[in-house]
Amino acid sequence: MSSITLALSKGRIFEETLPLLAAAGIVPTDNPESSRKLIIGTNRPEVRLVIVRATDTPTYVQYGAADLGIAGKDVLIEHGGAGLYQPLDLEIARCRMCVAVRKGFDYGAATRPGGRIRVATKYINAAKAHFANKAMHVDLIKLYGSMELAPLVGLADAIVDLVSSGATLRANDLEEVEEIMSISSRLVVNQASLKTKRELIQPILDVFSQAVKG
Repeated sequence: MSSITLALSKGRIFEETLPLLAAAGIVPTDNPESSRKLIIGTNRPEVRLVIVRATDTPTYVQYGAADLGIAGKDVLIEHGGAGLYQPLDLEIARCRMCVAVRKGFDYGAATRPGGRIRVATKYINAAKAHFANKAMHVDLIKLYGSMELAPLVGLADAIVDLVSSGATLRANDLEEVEEIMSISSRLVVNQASLKTKRELIQPILDVFSQAVKG
């Protein structure tokens, strides 16, 4: 009997995927927030979950270590999406990708055509494309966390990061000056798996699609 593996990351994506899984009749046997297991069974013997870092989800699916995965649009842009079928925006884990600067920084003057600024981000591809469209020169500095610190200590003029409520920006005396794009999480499918395991994967796609519409 063939089986399928779904790659998920802990936290918001896992929590907001649970109702979709329930609609498909899939219930995890453990909660990754309280369990140290990285492979989690479900009530259906042919379906298992693997718990991975959010940024690794597309890679597990691309190489067939997982048949399906759920990843944010931000992660998929940085990954490039090679070898992945992206059939469905699940409209979960919503936020926005924004440019933010220290309060008082004249972003308008700094971003005139021909201007040059330093931008700290972990979203290098998205930031590069955004500023290229503005005919600007940017020095991109890759960071993996605590983006808000970069303008405060003079490492960068601006940051590109994900924002939900904006509370962290405000707490660190930063302000949002530009929205690059809205972000939500998408279902991604290994292209080979879709052909060889369609009888298991298609019903899940159909249920998820109905749940999103509903």
